[in-house]
Amino acid sequence: MVNAFTDAAFGGNPAGVVLLDAPAETAWMQAVAAQLKHAETAFVVLRPAGEALPLRWFTPTTEVDLCGHATLAAAHVLGGEHRFDTRSGELTCRSDGSTGELDFPADAAELVEPPAELAGGLPGTTIERVARGRSDVLVQLESAAQVRALQPDLDALGRVETRGIIVTARGDAAGVDFVSRFFAPRVGISEDPVTGSAHCTLAPWWAAELGRSADGAELTGEQASERGGTVRAELRGDRVVLRGRCVTFMRGQILV
Repeated sequence: MVNAFTDAAFGGNPAGVVLLDAPAETAWMQAVAAQLKHAETAFVVLRPAGEALPLRWFTPTTEVDLCGHATLAAAHVLGGEHRFDTRSGELTCRSDGSTGELDFPADAAELVEPPAELAGGLPGTTIERVARGRSDVLVQLESAAQVRALQPDLDALGRVETRGIIVTARGDAAGVDFVSRFFAPRVGISEDPVTGSAHCTLAPWWAAELGRSADGAELTGEQASERGGTVRAELRGDRVVLRGRCVTFMRGQILV
């Protein structure tokens, strides 16, 4: 069990990392993820040095196409530089034992009309713009204070047809370009503490909003959940490099 995007033992986003000698049955991996109850659990099949490692991610209820914090956690456990073979293509990562770096595909969002369920799901907020990427719906609010204070109606958000809802606003502290929170009730996650994959959408969005050069722009995001975490992102063409720290909380064996 690894806490990702944090340097605090009880901060960031907890992820399970299961190392396998051979591929496992999908139903077994889903059952393990449901038992562990982390937002995501990463399953990595070990291979000889230099080969791409099969990697899959499961929430407690479903398999997902991409997960940043569990990939960062896997990189932290493995150490060094690795290639992962995933449902989102080949991903590269490296970790020096405390700080990790992920190379993910960018997921630029396009402006859309707000889904009807959205306003009811975000009470007490002023929605400025709504956009949709491949994975998630991004909602830009009037202020970081609204993002921090938000108490969403998860039943309403669960009726929006998307993996998750990214709620974001300009940063309100020195060194923070933007703040965000992430809600994904449709895939069994009420609120995700720190969501690496959401920053594949947040980074290009805020690079444009803040007038940064799209290619090479570096931004720092604060995910303002109860546990909280920091994600540093750099745009490289159609890719986003995500950086963050990790802390291993627990090691053990699955006996079943």
